[in-house]
Amino acid sequence: MQVFKFGGASVKDASGIKNLATIVKDYPANNLLIVVSAMGKITNKLEELTWAYVKGDESVHEIFDEVKAFHFDVISTLFEDAKNPIYDDVANTFVEIEWLLEEEANDTAAYLYDQIVSIGELVSTKIVAAYLNLTGIFTIWTDARNYIHTDNNYREANVIWEKTEQEIQKHLPSFLAQGIVVTQGFIGSTSENFTSTLGRDGSDYSAAIFCACLNADSLTIWKDVPGVLNADPKWFDETEKIEELSYHDAIELTYYGANVIHPKTIKPIQNKAIPLYVRSFIEPKEIGTAITNTQSPLPVASFIFKVNQVLISIFPKDFSFIIEENLSHIFSILHKNKVKVNTMLNSAISFSVSVDLDEEKLKQLIEDLAETFKVKYNKGLELVTIRYYNQQTIDRVTVNKDVLLEVKSRHTCQIVMKDKSLAQ
Repeated sequence: MQVFKFGGASVKDASGIKNLATIVKDYPANNLLIVVSAMGKITNKLEELTWAYVKGDESVHEIFDEVKAFHFDVISTLFEDAKNPIYDDVANTFVEIEWLLEEEANDTAAYLYDQIVSIGELVSTKIVAAYLNLTGIFTIWTDARNYIHTDNNYREANVIWEKTEQEIQKHLPSFLAQGIVVTQGFIGSTSENFTSTLGRDGSDYSAAIFCACLNADSLTIWKDVPGVLNADPKWFDETEKIEELSYHDAIELTYYGANVIHPKTIKPIQNKAIPLYVRSFIEPKEIGTAITNTQSPLPVASFIFKVNQVLISIFPKDFSFIIEENLSHIFSILHKNKVKVNTMLNSAISFSVSVDLDEEKLKQLIEDLAETFKVKYNKGLELVTIRYYNQQTIDRVTVNKDVLLEVKSRHTCQIVMKDKSLAQ
């Protein structure tokens, strides 16, 4: 039994869905679970719709019309018969948002986000399942919210594993014995049956949840890259594909920001020793990268870049030492503001963290910290993480850079830096 995950780039348009069908045809007509994301940039568009709705912006209906028009254009390309049930099925799914938009936004923004943005996955999977059936591949569409159960931490919901595993094992094997099952990534449901989401780009995690609970033979994530590369091609002209890497190295790379796999994906499949393959939907015959329990270190250094970083330096107002009590208070403030730390360094009289720039969060965070501490911060920075570094790799990424912070461990080096040309 296998689990496939197709992201938004792989189903960004009608041709992408046709390509997905071509890939799936090469596999058995049952015991395959396919997890699909929202199409292309639809999640971004639905986020835009959510914030417009929350703010009472008049653009709400215009944005929503764009979302609907996009999907119906794709449907009309894939289904020549205008009476195909998919037209009504998708229209009825959009009605869920239409009902919501008729009322004022009285609930929390996080709750409303999950109810609106989740529609992207529901619609894309209905289209994919209908098209697979049209091409003769017997497919069962199923709602992930019936299986993945979470708490009420909207936008970053935590999985209730015991109930999730129980529901998946109770229902899905009988479906998988009949044909291919298509379901959604990213979404789940609370105990009150409200939709929740697992965090942005959480479809990989969803696939890992299904994979672990079904004790699958493997998980394959289909990407627009040939496998796991040692650096993002946006930042490096020359990159190398890694043929195989360990669960541990994969966890480290995703934790530090490598965007090829969602950070939470690895642990559920590592616990069951299930291999993960990262393969190209552009070149589906190629092998890709295997993530397994191998003990071999990475064959080459790996580089992870994060831009739009803010370096926050925190000092006691009375120039005393930074001690455990201070650190506990600082982390409680970070947690309260839902700010994730990308790297940190403490000295006797200061504590520094690098975080992603979010203007609203940053403003409140600085205000909260300033009640107790003296705070300084720098914007417009870059963070590079090098796994299996040496001095040559450090020199490679720090050309024409001012290094503001450097943290090293046995295998990992993190550098916060500023482009010298921007400082002038």
